[in-house]
Amino acid sequence: MPSFSHEALLELFRRRPTLALELLRDVLSIPVSSQGNIQVGDSAVNEVTPTQRSADLVLLFSASPGGPPRRALVIEVQLSVDPEKRTSWWQYLLGVHARHRCDAMLVVVTTSRRVAAWAARPIRLGHPGVSLRPIVLGPDAVPVIRDASQARRSPELAVLSAMVHGRGEAAEDVGRAALAVVRTLDDDKAALYTDMVLFSMRAAARAILEDLMANGTYRYQSDFAKRYVAQGVVQGRAEGRTEGRVEGKALAVLAVLAARDVDVPDAVRAKVLACTDAPTLDAWITRAVTVKTASELVVA
Repeated sequence: MPSFSHEALLELFRRRPTLALELLRDVLSIPVSSQGNIQVGDSAVNEVTPTQRSADLVLLFSASPGGPPRRALVIEVQLSVDPEKRTSWWQYLLGVHARHRCDAMLVVVTTSRRVAAWAARPIRLGHPGVSLRPIVLGPDAVPVIRDASQARRSPELAVLSAMVHGRGEAAEDVGRAALAVVRTLDDDKAALYTDMVLFSMRAAARAILEDLMANGTYRYQSDFAKRYVAQGVVQGRAEGRTEGRVEGKALAVLAVLAARDVDVPDAVRAKVLACTDAPTLDAWITRAVTVKTASELVVA
């Protein structure tokens, strides 16, 4: 079954069909007209053989509700490298084009720079001059939304920003901005989007945001999140414990320096918090007891 992260990303594009259009036009500078109306289409891709294939999401652009599609966007969420998907993407695109008799574009959404680089490579059939270069919405194409006023203009984009950047240095800022706006939405959206944001945060940022919400240990509120998280509870807890131990070591480094009244520049603090290598953090904890400046601590 697809992961919560996979389905949550798709849910954002389902709930705000203009989101893909806005990112293509405003971030990637790809001139795509809305054609007046956007609706979620049938994602099934029929083939001559009886095999049934389905794209993750198909958005249809038309001049009016119920009118013939003039363009289709095939949205594929990809969270890991999977060579088999590159063949499937050709099939999805051609199937949608044949079914709706309109222009079709492939958009791959990912939270990983490594996956984004892989997905953006041209896919060739071997016929001269024919290749498919997927349009990729990865971390570099999703803006880092730190400001609540900016988040209010597009709550779904703010949530997407939190999901994509929630494990990096901007995690706390994008989480704050997203939560500030989702609280103003109707109950259904507020519960779902809050779950999406907190699920995507690294442990330290999530703990801070939970404290700000005055809820103690946060429990998922939406049925959508409960369904997916429950099926991966063992794995999620194991990953959480591992991540928590690493971040605990990073915080221990900073705590030792603080206890010794050693000033920690922002650049050093960011480097310590971004480190995920446990042996390195153990070495830094030991060195933090004796170094004269924080900069000495992280010198290679």
